[in-house]
Amino acid sequence: MKSLLRLQPYLWRYRKILSFGLLTVVASNLFTVVQPMLLGYAVDELKHGIETHTFVSTDLLRWAALIVALAFVAGVFTFLTRQTIIVVSRHIEFDLRNDLLSHLQKLHYSYFQNTPTGDLMAHATNDIAAVRNVVGPGIMYPSDTLMTFTMVLTLMLVKDWQLTLLALIPLPFVSFAVYRLGKLVHAKFNERQEQFSKLTTRAQENLSGIRVVKSYVREEFEIQEFRKLSWDYLKKNLVLARAQSIMWPLMFILVGFSMVITVYFGGARVIDNEISIGTLTAFIAYLVMLIWPMIAFGWVTNLLQQGAASMGRLATIFDAIPEIRNTEATDASIAAIEGKIEFRNVSFTHKSSSTPTLRALNLVVDKGMTLAIVGRTGSGKTSLINLIPRLYDVTEGTLLIDGKDVRSLPLEVLRLNIGYVPQETFLFSESIADNIRYGTANATTERVQNAAAIANIAKDVESFAKGFETMIGERGITLSGGQKQRTSIARALTREPKILILDDCLSAVDTYTEEKILQRLREFMKDRTSIIISHRISTVKNADLIVVLDQGAIVERGTHEELIDRRGIYNDLYQRQLLEQQLEQM
Repeated sequence: MKSLLRLQPYLWRYRKILSFGLLTVVASNLFTVVQPMLLGYAVDELKHGIETHTFVSTDLLRWAALIVALAFVAGVFTFLTRQTIIVVSRHIEFDLRNDLLSHLQKLHYSYFQNTPTGDLMAHATNDIAAVRNVVGPGIMYPSDTLMTFTMVLTLMLVKDWQLTLLALIPLPFVSFAVYRLGKLVHAKFNERQEQFSKLTTRAQENLSGIRVVKSYVREEFEIQEFRKLSWDYLKKNLVLARAQSIMWPLMFILVGFSMVITVYFGGARVIDNEISIGTLTAFIAYLVMLIWPMIAFGWVTNLLQQGAASMGRLATIFDAIPEIRNTEATDASIAAIEGKIEFRNVSFTHKSSSTPTLRALNLVVDKGMTLAIVGRTGSGKTSLINLIPRLYDVTEGTLLIDGKDVRSLPLEVLRLNIGYVPQETFLFSESIADNIRYGTANATTERVQNAAAIANIAKDVESFAKGFETMIGERGITLSGGQKQRTSIARALTREPKILILDDCLSAVDTYTEEKILQRLREFMKDRTSIIISHRISTVKNADLIVVLDQGAIVERGTHEELIDRRGIYNDLYQRQLLEQQLEQM
């Protein structure tokens, strides 16, 4: 339950509305608890009138009208209670959901590599909904229950303290039952939510990888796997439902015992003329009023246990500290970068690896220079460029931008000045124009079209019925691989970055289109720094400097001609690709 204390800042934010809501709870109960007392007076007056033959129907109507009027006023205050406390719970849900996404956006790249997307989706849906129940019904019903219980119990003690104590005999059993069942509900709800995360993850992977599933004819296998997870989720839901189903009947039974005790001993006191029939009637009415608080107590306990479990799961995300962020060492006065990059004895090791991915790299890329990086698969090319926008931080050594440690640059400034096109192209389910202008706040139509022209995607777009307003579907599914890559390049160019990074993002285009794109890029990137990773020698041969990575170390560097003359790894790659081209032509 300690995890629920983390909701204090949200509750404090809406303290005025919540305070008013609690006042309406008090008012509603004040007008409600008076009604049984009036009912008792009416019964006593009715009995007296019948015995003395002086009863007048208008007297009964007067009491009935008064009770109805009080019920109406109580109903108005109950309406206001829901319009304050429940509405606030929806606002807190809104804030919590936004805070969760905001925090997720700040977390480091490796966090998402180790956390399933479906798990995060479960947190953002079911868990936040469970927490919302705590700050809505979880506040409204306990406050209402406490007020009702306190007022009713006080009036019952005033009317007959002995009968009240007898009627409350089952109360300790209620407390014990709620305590034991509450712990069980907490544990079972946690298990249910964990299973829901697995189910969500499997569904998300199936939908994202539907083409792979269909290509390998694995539909039936995936259906069976999903059915197994669904069956486990069903079983855990049934276990939770069984635990919850015990609570309400138990409350009814224990309250029923109170009713039996009241009727038996109260009836005896009426027969002995120790209390009036009206008093007993009011007493029974008050006891009926206690039925809902007793039941609500058990129901709210369920809500609190579920909310605590969900808030605990959310807390694990909120407690995750971004490894890459602005710190005290950040120089907030830096508003822009020029583009000179320097690696000084840089080494990098992934957390999941025991061996370094990059080893003692020393490299200088001057402003306006084009650097090409080649090497075999797994040589560390992508890891190297991921250090520049600080998707990862160096493990050893220093990475400098414009002569300053990259960790001293404000993260927003650094990344706003970098245009990065990764290996895995990702496009949003928006129009082509929206995808190209993504990340650039004020990109004009002309700027979007110019970037598309440089990336050689403009002509393709013009052939579409709606042009740049064409919706491309999830992950750009309606575009070819080459079109997706060129759209991603245009998105990076729209930013007009100081540093442009292309990570093997021309692999899906033919060599002729590739050459046209590179020619236009050379003009666009004058006085800007470019870094190109490619397996094709034709892509990198015109770079100002080419470095060859092997097992995380720079083993060769120079121009295309210099590396050919060296007869090393670069020359081997070049000769192999020449041979492949000749074989294709044959």
